[in-house]
Amino acid sequence: MCGIVGYIGKRDVAPLLLEGLQRLEYRGYDSAGIVVTSPKTAGLKMVKAKGRVRDLEAKVPARFKGTTGIAHTRWATHGAPSDVNAHPHMSADLKVAVVHNGIIDNASDLRRKLEADGVEFLSETDTEVLVHLIARSQAEKLEDKVRDALRVVEGTYGIAVMHADFNDRIVVARNGSPVVLGIGEKEMFVASDIAALVAHTRQIVTLDDGEMATLKADDFRTYTTEGTRTTAEPTTVEWEAASYDMGGHDTYMHKEIHEQADAVDRVLRGRIDDRFSTVHLGGLNLDAREARQIRRVKILGCGTSYHAGMIGAQMIEELARIPADAEPASEFRYRNAVVDPDTLYIAVSQSGETYDVLAAVQELKRKGARVLGVVNVVGSAIAREADGGIYVHAGPEVCVVSTKCFTNTTVAFALLALHLGRTRDLSVRDGKRIIEGLRRLPAQIAEIMKGEEEIKKLAEQFAEARSMLFIGRVRGYPVAREASLKLKEVSYIHAEAYPASELKHGPLALIEPALPTVAIVPDDDLLEKNRAALEEIKARSGKILAVAHQEQEKADQTIVVPKNEDELDPILMGIPLQLLAYYTAKALGRDIDKPRNLAKSVTVE
Repeated sequence: MCGIVGYIGKRDVAPLLLEGLQRLEYRGYDSAGIVVTSPKTAGLKMVKAKGRVRDLEAKVPARFKGTTGIAHTRWATHGAPSDVNAHPHMSADLKVAVVHNGIIDNASDLRRKLEADGVEFLSETDTEVLVHLIARSQAEKLEDKVRDALRVVEGTYGIAVMHADFNDRIVVARNGSPVVLGIGEKEMFVASDIAALVAHTRQIVTLDDGEMATLKADDFRTYTTEGTRTTAEPTTVEWEAASYDMGGHDTYMHKEIHEQADAVDRVLRGRIDDRFSTVHLGGLNLDAREARQIRRVKILGCGTSYHAGMIGAQMIEELARIPADAEPASEFRYRNAVVDPDTLYIAVSQSGETYDVLAAVQELKRKGARVLGVVNVVGSAIAREADGGIYVHAGPEVCVVSTKCFTNTTVAFALLALHLGRTRDLSVRDGKRIIEGLRRLPAQIAEIMKGEEEIKKLAEQFAEARSMLFIGRVRGYPVAREASLKLKEVSYIHAEAYPASELKHGPLALIEPALPTVAIVPDDDLLEKNRAALEEIKARSGKILAVAHQEQEKADQTIVVPKNEDELDPILMGIPLQLLAYYTAKALGRDIDKPRNLAKSVTVE
C-alpha cells in the first residue's frame, strides 16, 4: 500500500499523475514513483524517490513525456523506505511495470522459486514477485500474463500493470484492496481512492474482489480473474474536487474539526420522522418484524471506528434495550466467534475498505449472518458486501486521524438506536426527546468551537507532558479511549485510557504531578461517582483537566461543554479533546495531517 493513480488518454500524463499522488498524500506514505509511455514512445520511463511527492516531482526530468502512466505512493510493509523499494517495480528487460497495494502472503516461497530459476531481485518488496511472474508468462495477451501471475499468488492486491509491448492499455486487478476506475471523454483513469479522480471525472466504476479491467483511451472492459466478462455500471460520486481543498485552514485536521456542525446536519437531514418520533433509515433493508427479532447487536470496527462502535453499543442498549457490545474487528475475525442467527452485526469503517473489517464481514456473510455497514464512502467494499447500512455523509476526510467522520458515525448510531428503540418499546415521549437532542447538536458543536482559544492555551501546557491519563465512566469511557488515541496519533505523546472505576485497581500507582489526567465528567446519574475519582487523583497531587457540563471544583481546569440528553452527551464531549490533541501537536511542531507510521485507509492486516 498505499496509493495508486493511473491514466491513459491524450494528455501529458506526468503532471496528471503527480497531481493525483498529491491528492492521496493524506493516506500516509514514505516513497513515491511514476512510470510513463505512449504509443509513439519506445519502452517505459520510470522515476522513483524516497520521501514526499515533492521529492519525486523534483527528480522528474523535463523530457518525461507520455500519454499513459501509473504512479504510486508506498507505505512500507516489505522492506524499508528507499528509492529501490519504492513502486513502480519493473522487470529486468524494462518491459513490465507494476504498482501494488496489499500484501502477497506467499511472496517468500515464490521469491525462492524464482531465484532458483535465475531471477535476480533488486528490491526487498513482495510486489517485485508479481513483476517477474508477469514478465515470465508465455501468454500472448497482457491480460492473460497478469492472470497467470495472479493464479499463483496468495494475499491481497490492488494492482495496475503496464507493458512496453502493449502500450495502448493498462490492466488492473483487485482482491481485498480498492481499485476505482474513472471514466472521462476519450480518456480513462484508475486509482485506489476517488480523491485522485474527482478533479477530472465523477463517473466511476468500483471493482469487486476477483475482478480485473482493461483500460484503453476510448473504453474499458471488466472481467473476472477467470476471464468471464462482468457488467460494470458507472456511478456518479457526490464529492467534488473542492471538497478536498484546505479552505483557508492551516491543516486538514483543523478544517475537518470545524466542519463538524455542518457534517452532523448532513447526517440528520431527511432522516427524522416527527410524526412517529423516529427516523427513516431506508438503507437498512430491515423491516419492523425483522428488527423485533434481533436479540443481540455486535459492532465491529478498528481504531476510531471501534470507539464509535463502543458509543453506539451503549446507545443501542439504552434506547432499544437490546444487549450490544463492540469489539475490534481484527480480534473478532481470528477468535472463531460463535455466529448467532438472532444477532445483528454492524461493520464500521470510515473508508469502507478497512481490510480487517471487510474480512470479518466476509466471514460473517459466509456463516449466514445479517450484517449492516456504517461507512462514509458510497460504493465502498463494505457497503457492497453488507446487507444494508447507513452512510454517515461526513464528506471527504483528508487528515489521517479521523474527527468529523468519528462524530458523524456516533450520530448515525444514535439514529439507529432510536430506530430500533421505537420499533420496540421506546416511548413516543422519549423518541421526541432524543430527536430534539439530535437537532441541537450542530448548534452545540458550533458553541464548543467558540472556546477554541482557551483550549489552545491548555494544549500548550500539556505539550510538555511525557504521558497523559484519560478516564471516564460508562458513557465517558469510550470518549476517553478516543481522546487518548487522538493525542497519541497526532502528538506522539504517550497516553492511556482507563475506566474511572478502575483507578484504584492499579492506575493510581501512576498518579503524580508530572502525569496530567483528563477526566470525562458528564452531568448524569454518575456525576458523584466521577467526582469521587477526581478526589482520588487530587489526594495524590495529580493535575486534572475535566471535560464537564459545569466547572469541577477538584479539577485544575475545566472545559465546559453544552448539555444535551444523557444518551447523546458522548457525541459532544469528545470534540474539545480533538482540539486539545490538535493544538498539542501544533505546539510540538508535528506533521499533523500525516502522522508518522500511519495510513488513512488500512487495507492490509
